[in-house]
Amino acid sequence: MKNKKIIMNTFLDILYPRHCPVCHNIIGFRGQKICDSCREKLQPVTGPRCYKCSRPLSDPGQEYCRDCSSRRHFFEQGIGIFPYSTLLQESLYKLKYEKRQEYGTFYGELGALWAKEQISRWKIDIIVPVPLHRKRLEKRGYNQAELIAEALGKRLALPVNKKLLKRKVNTRPQKDLGPAERKANLNNAFISKGRLEGGNVLLVDDIYTTGATVDEAARILKKAGADRVYFLVIAIGSGA
Repeated sequence: MKNKKIIMNTFLDILYPRHCPVCHNIIGFRGQKICDSCREKLQPVTGPRCYKCSRPLSDPGQEYCRDCSSRRHFFEQGIGIFPYSTLLQESLYKLKYEKRQEYGTFYGELGALWAKEQISRWKIDIIVPVPLHRKRLEKRGYNQAELIAEALGKRLALPVNKKLLKRKVNTRPQKDLGPAERKANLNNAFISKGRLEGGNVLLVDDIYTTGATVDEAARILKKAGADRVYFLVIAIGSGA
């Protein structure tokens, strides 16, 4: 029976080789999710962070990033696991646009590993992925935020609600816009498809840049009855 399982796993590896989510080369050993070289390169954010959004800060004495010190957010607090670098940019691009859905599972599991204690302190009741518009979902075939959220929820034994939040406006891609345009682009972009009887929500997305997407989603979740809204993202930009 054991030999049969080994043969089947080997056969699956030949048919569907695993790729390293960072360098995208084929991984030789089943069960290994990242190559040895990239394991050393993929390092989480360390050092001073913004107390509100967790952006990396260059000044150890600074409490908030420039953005969080100058405007009000609807979310309570958030955490970004990795700095948004060229390394992550290519990896997350392949997750979103090149059908590398297994990368979403990989990053969700890493998120659970690195943020478990923080999420426990927040006393999260439910995880909600940031939704895609129907047209974009049909074109892509999946929502990368859902893949991350599902893996995160499974590891932390937390429920994931993929239907509570809906994107009603097919907004322009945020990466093509400036900070002010990003905020305007997301005005009333989301609606809630249900009510919450209080509780703390963890929003999940892949990238945090200006925070406009997370902020608008948090606003709608609070209107739907959430007590507090927090967020987790895989990659986060600098907050100098």
